[in-house]
Amino acid sequence: MFDRLAELEIKFELLSEQVSDPEIIADMNRWRALMKEHSELTPIVDTYRAYKKLEDDLEGAKELLNESNDEEMRTLAKEEIKSAQNEIDRVAEDLKILLLPKDPNDDKNVIVEIRGGTGGEEASLFAGTLFRMYQHYANARRWKVEMMSANESGLGGFKEVSFLVTGKGAYSRLKYESGTHRVQRVPETESQGRIHTSAVTVAVLPEAEDVDVQLDMQDVRVDVYRSGGNGGQSVNTTDSAVRVTHVPTGVVVACQDEKSQLKNKEKALKILRARLYDLELEKQQSQQSAERRSLIGSGDRSERIRTYNYPQSRVTDHRVGLTLHRLDAILDGDLDEIMDTCITHDQAQKLQGD
Repeated sequence: MFDRLAELEIKFELLSEQVSDPEIIADMNRWRALMKEHSELTPIVDTYRAYKKLEDDLEGAKELLNESNDEEMRTLAKEEIKSAQNEIDRVAEDLKILLLPKDPNDDKNVIVEIRGGTGGEEASLFAGTLFRMYQHYANARRWKVEMMSANESGLGGFKEVSFLVTGKGAYSRLKYESGTHRVQRVPETESQGRIHTSAVTVAVLPEAEDVDVQLDMQDVRVDVYRSGGNGGQSVNTTDSAVRVTHVPTGVVVACQDEKSQLKNKEKALKILRARLYDLELEKQQSQQSAERRSLIGSGDRSERIRTYNYPQSRVTDHRVGLTLHRLDAILDGDLDEIMDTCITHDQAQKLQGD
């Protein structure tokens, strides 16, 4: 590990010189690529340098212990040795995590798709609750949320809803939300009654660029039709709704939120690219079963990942065994503790090589 770190430090110093070179700065594309690499190496090199300083401090404390006859100084040296060793162990673990292979999609924006599952209208209502939860979370992290497609239910929920989240690190955190979310509560549609269990599925897809998915429009069938549901004056009067079908895979995406047919088509194609990219990722992961088992955010829609129990104000994440009794705060977007625990658990499994 330390040979690798020494090599990265040399590379970092070279990059530091290059990004300050006027000739390279003049070539903006090259300069941006080097700056990206430089910024990715910065936390690794900073932590490695902190590790080396701690080792120097440890050696200095050991020399003081060996050379001093003063009992007070020897006691102080022993305390410094213990403190430095503990800190070295902690920083070494940080370095191991920093050197783990990075998910190439972590810096991407994401398209989140929420669908009501088992439970009918109650599931649709909870799909709306989850949509607002993610909205609050995105706002707290200053990410931008853009509605892509929505199929509303009669009581203010969503049969399904898709939205784009734009912001630094969006996929790196939201990817752990893929799976089945279960809710246990007395349905909002009843004033009294027993607790019902409903389910909602969440799919978190990295936004796909043209370079990620080569979409041949000859493979895509585009149908236009009149929008339905609540809307403005243009609803049901113009053929603004768009449905795109990727013939080779059978993936279908429909968008009708915009009044413009062109905008609906652009959104539908964006979602289509993300779904096709996700299919390719699933294929790659299934070929690497050991790696797939180590990932918490495997993206398996059938996997029950979390339960929201209203009577007990309890949220349980089944993958990491975490239970929190602050349902209202979590549904208001306070998701960091859950996501941080998932990330830590994921990293620990990868370090074990499971």
